[in-house]
Amino acid sequence: MAITLTQAAADRVKTFLANRGTGVGLRLGVRTSGCSGMAYVIEFADEVDANDNVFEEHGVKVLVDPKSLVYLEGTELDYTREGLNEGFRFNNPNVKDSCGCGESFNV
Repeated sequence: MAITLTQAAADRVKTFLANRGTGVGLRLGVRTSGCSGMAYVIEFADEVDANDNVFEEHGVKVLVDPKSLVYLEGTELDYTREGLNEGFRFNNPNVKDSCGCGESFNV
């Protein structure tokens, strides 16, 4: 299994990286947080670390550290717009429950 991006997510990441002027891709991870236990972390990656798992989809590299990969394996990252709201959406098959505010999850 792998981490995948929809075309919409890849296009948005490419735009962000172009506007930023630097970066090799997108780093995804998880951290302990919120009422359900885990929260997603998403940031730009300026370099590939030696222990990173690297996935590439639609010309965008996604970097995930080994500890986070356990929780993110099989996840699809999408970019959606709903009314005035827009942002990245994690479609994670490992999630068993999430909090009401949508900020955290558990597996």
